[in-house]
Amino acid sequence: MDWNRVEGNWKQMTGKVKEQWGKLTDDDLAQINGNREQLEGKIQERYGKAKDETSRDIDDWYSRQTW
Repeated sequence: MDWNRVEGNWKQMTGKVKEQWGKLTDDDLAQINGNREQLEGKIQERYGKAKDETSRDIDDWYSRQTW
């Protein structure tokens, strides 16, 4: 997976991220700034999920994105 696409287009991707994980705030998204590890951490924090579950969720979400 090439996460660089997400990082490079983060401002455009924030809407799609919020659709998937609505508990993330605009401040969260600004802080994450495309960093996958920070995204995982915020999702874990907001949703109370385990790291491996969160990682799978992000992989699934990424694979559904149309570029």
